[in-house]
Amino acid sequence: MAELMRAVGYRKNLPISDPSSLLDLELPVPEPGDHDLVVRVRAVSVNPVDVKVRASSDPHGEPKVLGYDAAGIVERTGAAVTLFKPGDEVWYAGSIARPGTNAELHLVDERIAGPKPASLDFAQAAALPLTALTSWEALFDRLRLTSQSTGTLLVLGAAGGVGSILVQLARRLTDLEIIGTASRPESRRWVLERGAHRVVNHHDDLAEALPDGVDYVFTPHSAGMIETFATIVRPFGAVVAIDEPPNLDLLPLKSKSIAWHWELMFTRSLYDPTSTAQHEILRQVAELVDKDVLHTTLTRRIDGITAANLREAHAAVEAGATVGKIVLAGF
Repeated sequence: MAELMRAVGYRKNLPISDPSSLLDLELPVPEPGDHDLVVRVRAVSVNPVDVKVRASSDPHGEPKVLGYDAAGIVERTGAAVTLFKPGDEVWYAGSIARPGTNAELHLVDERIAGPKPASLDFAQAAALPLTALTSWEALFDRLRLTSQSTGTLLVLGAAGGVGSILVQLARRLTDLEIIGTASRPESRRWVLERGAHRVVNHHDDLAEALPDGVDYVFTPHSAGMIETFATIVRPFGAVVAIDEPPNLDLLPLKSKSIAWHWELMFTRSLYDPTSTAQHEILRQVAELVDKDVLHTTLTRRIDGITAANLREAHAAVEAGATVGKIVLAGF
């Protein structure tokens, strides 16, 4: 009989208020492929992608496990693994094409995992991988910024999960002026504490709030914003987006030759599975954390990776008013 493990998943798309929207499950312990780590998961965080997949991907009655952030301990390794050994502490964001991290034991390709920062506990670490990878790729791969880059970067949703680490990375690893958007007093304080030079209210008219314009924009909220970007972004500037609004018309950006970039953290694991780029990014981020250059974005810890606790976390993320990250620790 196959060895079983605890996990949390779903069998059909239901509103998060429905007790069956996420379920406590017992599933077979997975067997590693050649480059896989078998990780005993100690903590996970909840991202908007968890909510999106739960709402849009119908498993037709089969159990589907979500979760795209984890910190844990390597228990076993595949035959070809060279980067880690059993007992190593790791953190990672996984692949959208594989079962998720909301399970006691989880398979992840060694090439998209990194060594966990020694200075963080598992919960503090689990807040960061997906958002740090997204932010790093957006800034340094998509926008191609460097330590010498100057100008002004506008970060929409700067108090959110990605914004909270992107502001830190941009402030500490570039020479840009960082402007974040936030509305509530606690959100504004959070963004300034992360390193933004100033904060503007995203409910205000950004063209009026930013009369001198900006060179770069990071956006998780692009619907209805293209005309605004066309107004506030300076000629030859650039926008990087992580959302997917339907029927997006980018033509207003053309007259200023404004570049538009998409950032999807899962592109590498989907289309370039042999790349170790995300392993290297996570290693560099861990070093910056251990040097006290970057800080965890955990703002709420829930003890127990259970269906009830994950439903509570999903509901909070769906509401769209979270600051930083929600993390669940321990089975």
